[in-house]
Amino acid sequence: MGRKTLLLGNEAIARGAWEAGVRVAVGYPGTPSTEVLETIGRHYKDDVRAQWSPNEKVAYEVALGASFAGARVLVTMKHVGLNVAADPFVNSSLVGAWGGLVVLSADDPNMYSSQNEQDNRYYAKFALVPMLEPSDPAEAKELIGEAFRISEEFQTPVLFRTTTRINHTVGVVPLGEREDVPLKGYRPDVEGRVLLPVNARKRRRWVLERLERLKEFSESFPYNRAEYNDTSIGIISSGVAYTYAREVFPNASFLKLTMTFPLPEGLIREFASRVRRLVVVEELEPFLEEQIRAMGIDVVGKEYVPRYGELSPQRLRKALAPLFALDLEEPSYEIPPVAPRFPAMCPGCPHTPIFWILRKMRAAVMGDIGCYTLGALPPIRTMESTVEMGSSIGTAIGMEMALGSPYAQPEKRRRPIVSVIGDSTFFHSGLTGVLDAIHNRHRGTIVVLNNSTTAMTGHQDHPGVPYKLDGEVANSVSIQEVLKAAGVKHVYTVDPYDLKGTEEVLRREVERDDLSVIVTNRPCVLKREVKRHHPEFVGVRVNPDKCTFCKLCLQVGCPSIYAEDGKAKVDELTCIGCGLCVEVCPYDAIEWIDPDAPNVKKFTLQDG
Repeated sequence: MGRKTLLLGNEAIARGAWEAGVRVAVGYPGTPSTEVLETIGRHYKDDVRAQWSPNEKVAYEVALGASFAGARVLVTMKHVGLNVAADPFVNSSLVGAWGGLVVLSADDPNMYSSQNEQDNRYYAKFALVPMLEPSDPAEAKELIGEAFRISEEFQTPVLFRTTTRINHTVGVVPLGEREDVPLKGYRPDVEGRVLLPVNARKRRRWVLERLERLKEFSESFPYNRAEYNDTSIGIISSGVAYTYAREVFPNASFLKLTMTFPLPEGLIREFASRVRRLVVVEELEPFLEEQIRAMGIDVVGKEYVPRYGELSPQRLRKALAPLFALDLEEPSYEIPPVAPRFPAMCPGCPHTPIFWILRKMRAAVMGDIGCYTLGALPPIRTMESTVEMGSSIGTAIGMEMALGSPYAQPEKRRRPIVSVIGDSTFFHSGLTGVLDAIHNRHRGTIVVLNNSTTAMTGHQDHPGVPYKLDGEVANSVSIQEVLKAAGVKHVYTVDPYDLKGTEEVLRREVERDDLSVIVTNRPCVLKREVKRHHPEFVGVRVNPDKCTFCKLCLQVGCPSIYAEDGKAKVDELTCIGCGLCVEVCPYDAIEWIDPDAPNVKKFTLQDG
């Protein structure tokens, strides 16, 4: 028996990809998928070339090229990332795979870190590609290898669908050795890869024939298995929902589906014929239920199991209690209540001063995806829209088109419209919005919050930073130079900790009857370069004799500031000295502990 260890689900997937002989791994960071590629880049970089791409579409295209060259390749993203990669993903079903091509799509039921909880199982049915769903970390490691074998046998991309609970659960995982998979090398296939209509029509028929062969394969796929116990209750389930159902109904009969597209119709019919009552347990949409009903099989599911949120044993038990007359008193899964806590930006975050200024200006702030999305929450309450990656610029353009120039009639001034986007998001999908604004001569103000990292998902690299996933030196792309080269005439760099100077630039630029872009220049305060440069920052404190408790500093939104005994207080352990509250306080009640000591306000991007 091989060695076993505890691994996070994402670490298990990374290990499985390495054992399966993966040569290339690529993706875009997004919770809950991020740690897969990070683990490969950190632990398996001697055998696997891994990188972050600017966005998921590019990542998928890189993966497709690696498959063309005959390598086994893994491409990773969260569920909404597959929306960005949908064009190459769907068309790659027609193109096929030469080297094994597996796409990890990590869904996020309950939207723990996402703007929706879409069910990406429908992408498999839409693109007509096989899909696998693991039920725990150990199975996730095993299934990755199966996914590559299926991909190569049927010359198809394989959708490997996980959910947050699989990605972020720790389990016991048996370890194996790396499989020696030779690089096939490049083989030209013009008819298969050049999707002109004359070729695509033939490939469409080829895909449908492949689907029929996959259906036959699904019937004998060993990870699709029936477990017969009490046949009065038959449950069909997959993924982590199977694990929950198994805990709640330990004596029921189960049909565990791991290859969930295409479904094994014969296996399902046989199972249905041997149980008295058939129930489908699945998270989110009735993906399995709809297909089983279409087979003419009587089944219940979403009448009881919710279509929203994440399942759990206790939630599933409560949902199915009316169907099975369950006693909800025993066992009890009640979790003690905890004090609610609003998400907040970090103490000293360079984004906070920008939102303070924009709130003073009463700007209509069109936002984007990143740490700065927290600018919509109290007490900041400044950002007014966040739809998807890169949306801030396009939505602001649309508002400007609908409303006309906000300053065409000074006596009827509207609120200034400002786009706010991060540096990683700018490279992901913001640049195309800028090109729209340049070409169509739109006016408006764009603020690029450049903190020199992809902060929200854990400090991954992007084209604007001088290092790669493996820590090696990379070429960095200057946002300012890109904007100027594209034709933006008014590009400014500001220090957000210089509150007065930044406010002057912002107020001036929203009045401009032209496009302007303002780029900030402070790094994320959690970056290791910042910590290494000044390991012990010295911050500020409140002079109680001067504090009138006007509460203005509490509106800044800094977690280090709080109220106690009718006065403002600063937590000196967490304050790192950005100085925003010092500038905001109208009574000079907030003072530097030591004006000469290190503080984050003295640290710039250049220092790192």
